[in-house]
Amino acid sequence: MPLVVTDRVVIPDDDLEVAFSRSGGSGGQNVNKVSSKVLLRFHLEHCTALTPGAKARLRAACPSRLTDDGDLLVTSDRERDQKQNLEDARSKLAALIRAALVPPKPRTPTKPTLGSKKRRLKEKSHRGDIKQGRGRVGHDD
Repeated sequence: MPLVVTDRVVIPDDDLEVAFSRSGGSGGQNVNKVSSKVLLRFHLEHCTALTPGAKARLRAACPSRLTDDGDLLVTSDRERDQKQNLEDARSKLAALIRAALVPPKPRTPTKPTLGSKKRRLKEKSHRGDIKQGRGRVGHDD
């Protein structure tokens, strides 16, 4: 089942790989029998649904989740049910991709205002006057 990220971005099944393993934590004796932990592998390098800029932002946003092959790993073991964990992992991946689709706002350089320049220079000279007055008092004979 393809992963729908937005109306325009749909990740095909070929780019996703799912593996299941035993989960730690609560579950009692059931935890030793059921593989409820989900490992969702997203083949980022081979994905054609994302632009190169979005791929680069995704790589920069979560470098600890990347493998040497360029795959993005998302795990989930919150729930005891395998289906719920799979949905959780898919929603985590969709949220990561959604965040990477938004390009960062470019910084527009600004200049300080004339008033702020004058206030800074006035404060600077005031501090200099204070320090000047701390010197030794001379003897005028």
